[in-house]
Amino acid sequence: MLQVQELSKSFGQKLVVDGVSLEIHKNKITSFIGPNGAGKSTVFNLISRLIMRDEGHIGLDEVDISNWKSNELSKRIAILKQNNSLQLKLTVRELVAFGRFPHSQGRLNEEDETKIDEALSYMELEEFSDKFIDELSGGQRQRAYIAMVIAQDTDYILLDEPLNNLDIKHAMNFMKMIQKLCYELNKTVIIVMHDINFASCYSDYIVAFKEGQIIASGSTEDIMKEHILEEIYEIPFAIHELNGKKICVYY
Repeated sequence: MLQVQELSKSFGQKLVVDGVSLEIHKNKITSFIGPNGAGKSTVFNLISRLIMRDEGHIGLDEVDISNWKSNELSKRIAILKQNNSLQLKLTVRELVAFGRFPHSQGRLNEEDETKIDEALSYMELEEFSDKFIDELSGGQRQRAYIAMVIAQDTDYILLDEPLNNLDIKHAMNFMKMIQKLCYELNKTVIIVMHDINFASCYSDYIVAFKEGQIIASGSTEDIMKEHILEEIYEIPFAIHELNGKKICVYY
């Protein structure tokens, strides 16, 4: 279980996260939404321990996250940041092997190789395993990074604005891959995203931030309401239903 209680963070004199409390549902997809500067990415970075909190508690299995050894935490939480460009000349298999580092410390054994093979197979990348990352299409490269996360074999996957710079087709395919990980491999996923409709169509739960606080939190059905979205973004919204999913238009 991943719990956050009364989390606060300031940068200089500016309070950017103000008393945030939430609980992440196991084996579900939770999206963090909200306008720029709302605090969602800062909360993401605090949960992933990329920055240190000023106040509050972040508990993983009832142990404060600050008390976890880095290597052990990396066996529980995998993180993909928005910019995953690599300068190194790596093959797909070499990239996926990075996911095993918390387990192998760079000395791959038979179990590690099996996990790498399984990840490549799951993402249907076997035929590309010896290709260099910079030779892949955008969609293939996405699958390679997800394969790396699968090989890391964590319970939690944290994704920071993964849809930025993706066209609609690649964004849809990416979210379908994430749903597959969640529901078939029992992963718990946290995503920071700006697109409300992608959050609605592919998330189980939504946490909405504004001015460093949680302004609304609940199931997708609970959050996708006109008055809630208007309070968050301060513009008019209309909610429609399409194929059983709620989508919004703003004007």
